[in-house]
Amino acid sequence: MRTLLKTLNCLWTAGCLFVPSFFVLAQESYPSRSVSVVVPFPPGGVADIVARPVARAMGQFLNQTLVIENKAGAGGGIGMAQVARADPNGYTVLFALSSVVVIPEADKVLNRAPMYQLSQLRAIARFAADPTVLVVKADSPWKTYADFIGYVKANPAKVSFGSSGNYGSMHIPIEQLKVATNTNMLHVPYTGAGPAVAALLGGQIDVLSTGPASVVQQIQGGKLRALAHWGPSALAALPDVPSLSSLGVPIVYAQWAGLFVPADVPESIVQKLREAARFAANDASTQQALLSAGTVMQYQDANDFAAYVQTDAQAMKTLVQKIGKLE
Repeated sequence: MRTLLKTLNCLWTAGCLFVPSFFVLAQESYPSRSVSVVVPFPPGGVADIVARPVARAMGQFLNQTLVIENKAGAGGGIGMAQVARADPNGYTVLFALSSVVVIPEADKVLNRAPMYQLSQLRAIARFAADPTVLVVKADSPWKTYADFIGYVKANPAKVSFGSSGNYGSMHIPIEQLKVATNTNMLHVPYTGAGPAVAALLGGQIDVLSTGPASVVQQIQGGKLRALAHWGPSALAALPDVPSLSSLGVPIVYAQWAGLFVPADVPESIVQKLREAARFAANDASTQQALLSAGTVMQYQDANDFAAYVQTDAQAMKTLVQKIGKLE
């Protein structure tokens, strides 16, 4: 019996020594299969346009495919909530826009159960942060911002604007403009920037505000006209378009895009994703892809990005409370 107990003790000790080594090996092997990148909007919007070249470059670094999955709905909330509740194993990540910080606060204003909490997500890296641009069809009678806002003031609720959903990153800047100019416009929500831009081109709506990447090609191709933007200074992609601040409307807004994971993802996986994100941000082909789409790489690593997200969340909380409940 004594010999048997000694043998079992040795096996147990060996097993105990083996298990930690096994888990270390398992962590070091991440990723051992493809990673799902949830883009919570349809194809054709800023998040999708930025995510695809970034995912390709990160996949090169990780030696695995990063698969884009467009999960549209509720202004991005459906896809964001899916990742917030996902298994924290690093195989489901989120490529979100700035609306990720708005939706939880909007849920509070609307007195409904939150789809997710911002604390359920962890910031990995930011890749873009562009002011939105006010655009109309090229054959619109509004040649300038002054033409546009003059008509809006004279015709309350007759001008329609599209967005990616209530309180989304295309909706918030127009609400800012309405408050700043004491005007009213008709909101027509879509599932993302792609469908909203298509609606503008098709004449179903009159105007919208979106990131340059969604509209710069149509502007350069003579199909759309940019009247103003929400930035503090000139845009590289549209240098001749004035800022609202320069036109006497002191408002700014940035539609940023970045990568998140569920909050409880192990630190070793977080670090691997940070390394891959840094590689993508410095990759020349990724930078060129963003430049061709009308934006520039505006990379922030996890710590700086997390601080940026919290600052923006506080600013958007104040704005959403000011906008109030929307029907």
